[in-house]
Amino acid sequence: MKTIIYHNPRCSKSREGLCMLEDLGEDVEIRNYIKEPPTYKELYDLIKLLKVEPLDIIRKKESIFKEKYAGKKLTKKQWIEAMIQNPILIERPIVVKGNKAVIGRPPTLIKDLIK
Repeated sequence: MKTIIYHNPRCSKSREGLCMLEDLGEDVEIRNYIKEPPTYKELYDLIKLLKVEPLDIIRKKESIFKEKYAGKKLTKKQWIEAMIQNPILIERPIVVKGNKAVIGRPPTLIKDLIK
């Protein structure tokens, strides 16, 4: 079974998570979600696997969040659509193994998922 990492190669934590998966000998499928944003259904399913709300996986320190979304009250659907339109807003890395997922912050959460 492949382990999927939603990865941004420009992010040090995401690179660290990918290295950890490789060091653990995982068969990794890398999803560069910046270049290829997830579909609405993929992101919806990820949020369900993570057992969080859409707002919980949004990077609130990103300038686009501050400029366009800070202080706004959006529906779950609108937050998901905002992340699809601006994938930089999605927290990273997200790692999926089978029917479980974690946000790899701190990266030790990835080890816990794999074990």
